[in-house]
Amino acid sequence: MAVELSDKRIAVLGAGKMGGILLKALLEKHLLSPQTTTATVQHEERARALSNQLGIAVGTDNRAAVRGADVILICVKPQVVEDVLKSIRPQISKNQLIISVAASVATGQIESTLGPKKEVPVIRAMPNTPCVLGRGMTGLSKGTYATAKHVEIATTLFGVVGKTVVVDEKHMDAVTGLSASGPAYIYIILESLAEAGVKVGLPRDVATLLAAQTALGAASVVLETGDHPALLKDAVTTPAGCTIDGIMELEEGKLRVTLIKAVVKATQRAKELANG
Repeated sequence: MAVELSDKRIAVLGAGKMGGILLKALLEKHLLSPQTTTATVQHEERARALSNQLGIAVGTDNRAAVRGADVILICVKPQVVEDVLKSIRPQISKNQLIISVAASVATGQIESTLGPKKEVPVIRAMPNTPCVLGRGMTGLSKGTYATAKHVEIATTLFGVVGKTVVVDEKHMDAVTGLSASGPAYIYIILESLAEAGVKVGLPRDVATLLAAQTALGAASVVLETGDHPALLKDAVTTPAGCTIDGIMELEEGKLRVTLIKAVVKATQRAKELANG
């Protein structure tokens, strides 16, 4: 169930790529009030431009932005999260909710930096870039002091830009390796399918459209029906038809195991980033 957010004071620290996407979507859908929403960026010029674009207060002072905020989104790069947390620590209390989208930064690390005695509720989020079109996928996990109500708030926020799933934090690196990195894998597959279309004589724009819409349609069927992809694949694969020959080539080229290994490798890398 969606939570009412328009009466809450929201601060977005680091309104760059993902922070900017979230801000724009939340304001456009009127989930947030411009009067109670603030954001920060690194440079004054960028702050003025973003403020004019979104109609909210944007500055460069993180401490000022979080003062009195109900929900604070940490959208800065992972390597500067600790510095940002230390700078805002004097202003933070357990009555505020911290939501971090920094890859590989654990809730325990955030809680420790803010001070364990403060018992600040923290939610860790891992969105992906299709959030820009409202077709994103976000994994959420809660920290030691976060409650079900805090999870509802995060689910409402990220539900605006796509689908959400709540997982144990031990699975967040896997979420990173699959859905956060996943769009890049899909783009490579789409590029390859389009190149194949060109190879067999299709104009490039037609081949790209065919590949992209086919991928969108196939993904939509999985989401709408809930059927296992293997079952849906079998429905396309008629006896002695074209599809089975294509599948044989995919299996011979080890596409399946290569994709699995890509997710495993990205997950391992996410763990390495977490461990410094």
